[in-house]
Amino acid sequence: MDLQLTGRVVLVVGGTGVIGGAVVDRLRAEGAVAVVASRSGSGGFVLDARDDASVSAGIATLLEEHGRLDGVVVAAAPRAQTLDPARNSDPRQVLEAVDAKVLGFLRVANAALAVMTESGYGRIIGVSGQNAFLTGNVTGAVRNAALIITAKNLADSVAGTGVTVNTVSPGVVREDAAAEVEIGQAGQARPSDVAALITFLVSPIAGAISGESIAVGHRVRGVTSM
Repeated sequence: MDLQLTGRVVLVVGGTGVIGGAVVDRLRAEGAVAVVASRSGSGGFVLDARDDASVSAGIATLLEEHGRLDGVVVAAAPRAQTLDPARNSDPRQVLEAVDAKVLGFLRVANAALAVMTESGYGRIIGVSGQNAFLTGNVTGAVRNAALIITAKNLADSVAGTGVTVNTVSPGVVREDAAAEVEIGQAGQARPSDVAALITFLVSPIAGAISGESIAVGHRVRGVTSM
């Protein structure tokens, strides 16, 4: 299938991470211009999603260099394994996690939407996680559920403009993803699996999909979600 991505400029915030890196590779394989942004600036330019000025400067740099912005993928957030399990319900850790993941996404999305709504086209994808659907980890559940809700609000605010906003929710992501799915657990997925879905959603042919949260890997086994 031709995803019609040739020449499209897609910003990947967190493009040096496991998922972000896989997205960059897949986008480039499809002919897109994948622009990497991260706090370190490695492989692209510096953009700290936790800082308004850095986000504004990053978007301005991209437009100056490429003249357009067709898609944004925000995969920048501390990995779940880096969160302190002893502080899962610690308000300070929850607040820090929300700022890093949800507000980071919101800052980047707001800056991108200003460009995309003017041009009448755009795709924004946030990377959430399937622990949004489970209890037992306040930090993990709140930051991912809040991201899904934030993206849905943004999607509704630009409905009919040619701009779409969606989230993807992986379970555990690893290269040697297991095929088995335990009761009460999400299915595992490879980084390339997540990248394939994101690349489709960021393409022109996915224009009828917006405001959705799509699981990657089997959605939590034994749990329904309408």
